[in-house]
Amino acid sequence: MTIENIQVLSGPNYWSLRPCIQMRLDIGQLEKRPTSKLDQFYERLKETLPSLYDHRCSVGTPGGFFERVKDGTWMGHVVEHVALELQTLAEMDTGFGRTRETQTPGVYNVVFSYVVAEAGKRAGKLSVDFCENIIDGKDPKLDEIIQELKVLREEYKMGPSTSSIVDEAVKRGIPFFRLNRGSLVQLGYGKNQERIRATMTSQTGSLAVDFAQDKWETKSLLEYQGIPVPKGVETSRYGRAKDAVKKIGYPLVVKPSDGNHGRGITVGVNNNDHFEIAYEAAMKQSKNGYVIIEQMLDGADFRFLVINGTLVAAAKRIPAHVKGNGKLSIQELIDTENENPLRGYGHENVLTEIDIDSQTERLISDAGYTLDSVLDKGEILYLKTTANLSTGGTAIDILDSVHPANVHIAERAIKIIGLDIGGVDIVAPDVTTPLPENGGGIVEINAAPGFRMHLQPTEGLARNVAEPVIDMLFPPGKSSTIPIIAITGTNGKTTTTRLIDHIFKLAGNTVGMCTTEGVYIKNRMIYQGDMTGPMSHKMVLTDPTVDLAVLECARGGMLRAGLGFKTCDVGVVTNVSEDHLGLRGIHTVDQLARIKSIIPEIVKQDGVTVLNADDELVRAMSEKTKGKIIYFSLDWKNNSTVSNHLKDG
Repeated sequence: MTIENIQVLSGPNYWSLRPCIQMRLDIGQLEKRPTSKLDQFYERLKETLPSLYDHRCSVGTPGGFFERVKDGTWMGHVVEHVALELQTLAEMDTGFGRTRETQTPGVYNVVFSYVVAEAGKRAGKLSVDFCENIIDGKDPKLDEIIQELKVLREEYKMGPSTSSIVDEAVKRGIPFFRLNRGSLVQLGYGKNQERIRATMTSQTGSLAVDFAQDKWETKSLLEYQGIPVPKGVETSRYGRAKDAVKKIGYPLVVKPSDGNHGRGITVGVNNNDHFEIAYEAAMKQSKNGYVIIEQMLDGADFRFLVINGTLVAAAKRIPAHVKGNGKLSIQELIDTENENPLRGYGHENVLTEIDIDSQTERLISDAGYTLDSVLDKGEILYLKTTANLSTGGTAIDILDSVHPANVHIAERAIKIIGLDIGGVDIVAPDVTTPLPENGGGIVEINAAPGFRMHLQPTEGLARNVAEPVIDMLFPPGKSSTIPIIAITGTNGKTTTTRLIDHIFKLAGNTVGMCTTEGVYIKNRMIYQGDMTGPMSHKMVLTDPTVDLAVLECARGGMLRAGLGFKTCDVGVVTNVSEDHLGLRGIHTVDQLARIKSIIPEIVKQDGVTVLNADDELVRAMSEKTKGKIIYFSLDWKNNSTVSNHLKDG
């Protein structure tokens, strides 16, 4: 089999209103050999990928797809289902698919949905290899395929904090654009947009972030305002650091002055040799060349989350550890814990797998053990010095037990630093009594706190901490979108687009317009060329000055990558005629009408669809739209569609 082309349709498209991968696949000689004629193919597929049993296919019942394979179906159809299942097994659950033969015998459009585009594309290619191996009786190495897709998923997907905010926005009908491969996301359109980068927002002050990143400055500000913090010293010189050790005394915490995510932090430093290792680790992670040596407070590790001035979540964090049973070695205990279904690769599950790094090896050695040692029954051995979930730690929700005095301390601390979203790290015997009374204190403020421990705690209630973020960014009464007018058709698109732009410009709007001539913002061309595809639409909708978008939508862009937006307020279809047939798999005028009908399909329920009543194919699009319909005609008095429409009110 040969993949002739594979493309990502990131918006509403010819096949579906959801994002899809479209793969043009030549199955070659297999066109003459359906699955029923491939020796042992059904049996090997069922044995190698038994989870395909859940695929109902057109039969409509579990096992339906296997029935189709047994009775005989074409290999393009099998590739579609395998591509979907490979993604699902890699923790990217998705289920829409279509396979249709093209005008070229043996060549199929294999279409399937995806969660992460890069992983989806790779799943398409791997599914072809998988099926060929099954045909040839070879081992397709399913475990290796799944791991490869998991690696791509972790590399390209949004992190749990970012995705939780995006999911909450989508739930409320707020559109979004991912602006880079990382966690920079735009919520909303045009002048009503807000941006986030993980848990920092467009409302996060740069001065507050500077404070939070400088741990010493944070500590000084809080101490001055009477917030309990541990005693400590900041220095860039090893000699002064040694003096601080003598003054403060062991045990100590050593950390970079400007680090984050627990990098370079060593807790429980209790001798000179250990201090030297900890100092080097902190200095290695410090960007400004300074290290903090501070008193180690007694107690557990807690993280409080404050959003928009209110404490919304609190968790007790426990470093990665194993508990002895008197039988298994430390290595075997770690392996057993990593088999816990709650643990997974990266962020795929509630917990992260525990890896054995130099810090783990040192802690095991300091305890007088090796990886082959057997712990006594009930003995707990900590494998990390910090309790970050990313290093295998666990989290217990304790919000409902926090003492009001500590709620006040956390909310006030974040207000002093000036953050809209902030994490407060506390070490204390407990948080059910006031910190000043139990000897606890704030050890750090985080400007971009992770949400994962609150969204999916190991124990206790899950907290939807994304909800107050969206409440803050889009309070009641604030719109997240701008009006979008989308124009398509065979002829007259650009003229119609320009006329609409001119009307709204005279009405005082700052219009963003896409045409075959270029992209215009407030009547000034900012990019020249045929700009009628999804990237051009995105250019307009991400511009923070635009309050109304007028977007010409040509067939080429819709076929190549789908639309650049999911809904519009007004959709206009001028006409459909035989023009440019034979390009990108569109060979008939009916297929061309299907492409154009995407615009009426995405008009909002309270929107308006403007259709050419003189064109039979355009009139038929009235059945696909949810919006109010307005017809136009060159001979409206004699047009029965217009007459009937007017009679209906």
